[in-house]
Amino acid sequence: MNRKRRAKDLVLTIIVWLFSLTGAAFLIWIMFTVISRGLAGISLDFIIGDYNLYKGRTGIFPMIAGTLIIIFCTMAIAVPVGICAAIYLTEYAKQGVLVRAIRFATESLSGIPSIIYGLFGYIFFKNALGLGFSVLSGALTLSIMVLPLVIRTTEEALKSVDPGYREVSLALGASRLYTIFRVVLPCAVPGILTAVILSMGRVIGETAAVIFTAGAVPRVPRPGRVLKSSVRTLSVHLYLAALEEADFTSAFATAAILMVIIAVLNFTAKRIAKRLRGERLEGR
Repeated sequence: MNRKRRAKDLVLTIIVWLFSLTGAAFLIWIMFTVISRGLAGISLDFIIGDYNLYKGRTGIFPMIAGTLIIIFCTMAIAVPVGICAAIYLTEYAKQGVLVRAIRFATESLSGIPSIIYGLFGYIFFKNALGLGFSVLSGALTLSIMVLPLVIRTTEEALKSVDPGYREVSLALGASRLYTIFRVVLPCAVPGILTAVILSMGRVIGETAAVIFTAGAVPRVPRPGRVLKSSVRTLSVHLYLAALEEADFTSAFATAAILMVIIAVLNFTAKRIAKRLRGERLEGR
């Protein structure tokens, strides 16, 4: 029996390692292919230059700015709404028809194709509300798209907090609202930041919903008209560059820059989560 058990453990271990290494190999292969083919097109002028095909300018600085603006505006809308919804579902709502309806709605929203979100944003935000092709139209559409992810991940983060923290806080006379915002939420910050990281990844990689709502104008918005201006994100520019070029040099260069930006944002968010977790442990 012990030999059979050891043999089964060995086989399962080999399978787990095999699939893990296969996934890592595919990731390294993709990164190596994109970066190696994109390095030929990356230069200082490419990163900080303007974009104007008629004048021979192929810089992507307007697209970098547009991507960061879209990310910031989307997160500013989706994160507070998602956290508040998760708090209600976890801390206040009683299990019933309303809660089941909300959870069913969020799960349904997470399965809708992005092109449907784009068409909805085009009809409602752009046309019905008269926002036009703008950052605000794109951010509102993308915030609806990532809202289910923020809600579900935040819910799980809140549920993972030790119930004893709530009980001790309430036993000491703290109000329920104070307990949530000063005890529960700080403990759930790492999980909430995970939701933010995943949401940023989806926003960065989105194309269809952005084209239909934020447009594709390769220009840095003026300071006073950021929300009303049309922008082009890096993912949209990558798609358009792949259609316009024959050798894909600019497309691969844009993809390499996009991967770097994603890595920097993820690293920053994880560092913040680690620091907050360390401060919370020190506070105990």
